[in-house]
Amino acid sequence: MTRSRQRKLERDSQRKHLKFASAPLAAAVAAVLSTPAMAQQSGEGVLENVIVTAQKRTENLQEVPLSIQAIGSEQMEELHIQDFEDYVRYLPTVSYQTFGPGFAQVYMRGVASGGDGNHSGSLPSVGVYLDEQPITTIQGALDVHLYDVARVEALAGPQGTLYGASSQAGTLRIISNKPDATEFSAGYDLEGSTMSDGGDGYLVEGFANIPLTSTAAVRLVGWKRHDPGFIDNVSRPRTFPSSVETGIGPLDVANPKDDYNDADTTGARAALKLDLNDNWTITPQVMLQEQKTRGTFGFDPSVGELKVSHRFPEKSKDRWYQAALTVEGKIANLDVTYAGGYLNRKVDTESDYSDYSYWYDVAYYELRQEDPDQALFGTYFYDDDFSAIDISQYIQGKDRYTRWTHELRFATPSENRWRFVGGVFTQRQTHDIEQRYLITDLATDLSVTGWDDTLWLTEQERIDRDNAIFGELSFDITDKLTATGGLRYFEAENSLIGFFGFGDGFSGSGKNGETLCSDLAVPGAEPGSQRGDTSNWVPFVNQTGTAPCTNLNRRVEEKDTIGKINLAYQFTDEAMVYATWSRGYRPGGINRVGDVPPYLSDFLTNYEVGWKTTWGGNRFRWNGALFSQKWEDFQFSFLGQNGLTIIQNANQARINGLEMDMTWGVGGGLAFNAGVAFIDSELTEDYCGVADPVTSEPITNCPAGVDSGIEEIGVFEGPQAPEGTELPVSPKFKGNVTARYEFPIGNFDAHLQGALVHVGKRWADLRVLERSIIGRLDSYEIFDLAAGVDNGKYSFELFVGNVFDERAEITRFAQCAEAVCGLQTYIVTNQPRTFGLRFGQKF
Repeated sequence: MTRSRQRKLERDSQRKHLKFASAPLAAAVAAVLSTPAMAQQSGEGVLENVIVTAQKRTENLQEVPLSIQAIGSEQMEELHIQDFEDYVRYLPTVSYQTFGPGFAQVYMRGVASGGDGNHSGSLPSVGVYLDEQPITTIQGALDVHLYDVARVEALAGPQGTLYGASSQAGTLRIISNKPDATEFSAGYDLEGSTMSDGGDGYLVEGFANIPLTSTAAVRLVGWKRHDPGFIDNVSRPRTFPSSVETGIGPLDVANPKDDYNDADTTGARAALKLDLNDNWTITPQVMLQEQKTRGTFGFDPSVGELKVSHRFPEKSKDRWYQAALTVEGKIANLDVTYAGGYLNRKVDTESDYSDYSYWYDVAYYELRQEDPDQALFGTYFYDDDFSAIDISQYIQGKDRYTRWTHELRFATPSENRWRFVGGVFTQRQTHDIEQRYLITDLATDLSVTGWDDTLWLTEQERIDRDNAIFGELSFDITDKLTATGGLRYFEAENSLIGFFGFGDGFSGSGKNGETLCSDLAVPGAEPGSQRGDTSNWVPFVNQTGTAPCTNLNRRVEEKDTIGKINLAYQFTDEAMVYATWSRGYRPGGINRVGDVPPYLSDFLTNYEVGWKTTWGGNRFRWNGALFSQKWEDFQFSFLGQNGLTIIQNANQARINGLEMDMTWGVGGGLAFNAGVAFIDSELTEDYCGVADPVTSEPITNCPAGVDSGIEEIGVFEGPQAPEGTELPVSPKFKGNVTARYEFPIGNFDAHLQGALVHVGKRWADLRVLERSIIGRLDSYEIFDLAAGVDNGKYSFELFVGNVFDERAEITRFAQCAEAVCGLQTYIVTNQPRTFGLRFGQKF
C-alpha cells in the first residue's frame, strides 16, 4: 500500500470515527472542519481543509471528483452575504433572472432558455436545498436570509443521480449550523445602512446555542431586516388613444412615492439535536420567514433612471415555514439516513398591469387607421350603466404551495474499497393558484361570474409527484484510480385542474373561460355553442377560491432512467484529475391551452474533465473543469394568445465551458480568492416555435412561406431562432476576485477587504424578434469595500457596497408579449451605492 493511499485511509478512518464518536467530540471537531472553500489561513498563509457533504458523505473538497464551490460562514460574514442575490454573485457558473426578492429563477452552466417561473410553466433546472430538503417552488427558490449558516455549496453540472429532477444543471445547498451539546454560545449583529440614491436600512440578527444535557442541545436563530427602497413612482399622465371616443383621461399615478420598493424580512429557526446513543442521532428543525415588499424592482428607462410611473399599488407578502427531520444512525456497518420535510409557502401579490391595457389600446388605434370600422380597444369595456370606464388593469394573485419530501438512504463505510450510497426518494408538490386581472367598475356581464371587476380569472391546482430509486457505487481500481457509476430510476406525474379565462360576456377565442363551461357540460358541443347555459356548471374549489367551473383537467406521466460514470485519478495527495459523463433531466408537463400538446422531458448530457490541486505547502489551491453539454429537446416558455404561457420543446443546444476557482494564502495576513466561468452556448438546430400536435416533438425544418401540411400549424413563418443563436440569460464570461489583508491593532485583529464582480453581456430572450425589441443586457462590474476590527468577542466594520454606483442590468422584461408591450421595457437592477456600519458581539 502506497503512502498516498495510507494517508487517505487514515483520513477516512478519522472521519468515520468522528461520526460515531461521542457527541461532544464530534460536534467540536465538526465545527473546526467546516471551513469555507474561499481562502481562510491557518498559520502563515496555510489554507485550511474544506469539508463538504455534496455526495451525501462527509468529505474533503479536494478529494471529491466533482466541480464544487463552497462559501463558508466566515466568508459569508466577510462578503456581507445575506440572501440569494448576494451569494450567487460569487458563484461564476450561476446566473439568474429575478423580478424581486423571492422570485428568482436560477440557472447553472448556461443551461437557460429564459421565460421560466410562470405557475403553469416548466419546473426549475437547478435544485436549491436547505440542509437535506429541497426548497424550490415553481416560481423560484425560497429567498432564505443567511445567518448562522455553515456554508453554501454549489454543485455544477447534472446532479440527477443523487438529487433528482430539479438538479438537471446543478444544485445549490444551504447548510445551517447544527446544535452543539459541548458548550453554550451566542451572538448578535446589528447593522445600519444608507443608500446614496435611496432610503435607510437596518438589520438585527442573533443566535443562541444552548446545551440541554450532555447529549442534547437546541439552537435558536432570529433576524429582522429592512431593505430600503431606491425606485421612485412618479407622476406621468398618460392618455389612452380610445379616449377620443370614451372621453376617459388623461390618467396618472394614484399615489406617487419616492423609494417605494422597500422590503421587510422577519424570520426564525429552531433546531434540536438529540444523540440517542453513540450510533443514532435525531435532528428536528423548524424555519419560518415572512418577507413583505412594496413597489416594483424594475425601473422604466423611458421615465428615468430608477423611476417608474405605475397607476396602481404594488406589493407582495411571502411567508413560509419548513419543518424537517433528519435521523442518522448505523445498522451493522451501514450508515443510515432518513431526511423528511414539509414546506408550506403562501404568497399574496398586487401588481400594476396598466401597460398591457395602454399598448393594446395603441395597437387597436393603429388598426383603426387602416380600417375605419375597427373598434377601439377601450370601447369594449363599460360599467353596469354602459358608461365608459378607465380600462387600466391590475393583478391580484394568491399562490399556496406545499411540498412533502422523504428520502431514506444507506451508505457503506468510506474506507471500503467498494463503496455504495443509495436509497429511495418520494415527493409531492401542490400549487394552488389564483390570479385576478381586474378593471375597476367593470360591468357584471363582462366579469367572471361571482368575481366583481374580474376580466380574467385563473383558479387552478397544480400537483407534481416524483418517486425514485437511486444509487452510486465506487470502486478503487488501484490506490490512485477510482471508478464510480450511478443510476436513478424515476417516475414523474404532472397534473393541472381548474379554471382559466374570461367571463361569459366577453368575446374570447372559445378556448378558455366560461365559454368552455357549458361546452364541457354538454359532451360533444362545439366551442361557444352553449354560451349562456349555466345550469350544468359545477364550481371548481381550491384553497384560494371558487371558480365558475372546471374547464381544464389534464395530466401527464412519465418514467425513465438517468446515469453517471466517473473516473478519478489521484496523482498525489495534492493533485487529482477526473472525467465524468452524467445526465440530468427535467420532467415534462401539460399546457393549459386545450389544443396545445403536452411538453416532453428535456435531458442534459454532460461531458466533463476536471482537476483539484494544491500547491506550495497548501498555500495555493487551484480547481477547475472543462465541460461540454448537449441539451436535448429543451423546454421553452413564452406568452401565447391572451397572454397564456405555452411551453414547447425547442430542439437542441450545446454548451461548452471552462470554470476555475483559486485561493491563495500569500502570507503576512494577505489572501486572494478568485473564480471565473467561460460559457459558449448555441442552438444546434432551428427553433421554429411550433411542435407536432400529435407527438409533441419539436419541428426542426420551417422555411418561411412553406405549407407545413399540418392543419393546426398552416404555413411556416420561418424559424424564431435559427441554428447558431446564443442561449439567453448566461453571459459568456463571469468572474470575481476578492483581496483581504489582516493585521493586528493592539488587542484587535484588523482587516481591509475589496471584492470585485464582473458579469458579461447577455440576452434576455431566445427569439430573434424579441431580442430586437427588448434589447441586450449590458455587462457590469460591482466593487465592494470593507474595513473593520475584531477581538473574538466584539467586532466593528465599516463597509461600502457598490462603490462606483453601478447600475447592473439583471433582467429586462415587458408587462405583456414583447411584440405589443416591448416599446416599454423594464430593467431590474441592483442597489445603489450603500454605506453601512456593522457591530457584533459573541458570548
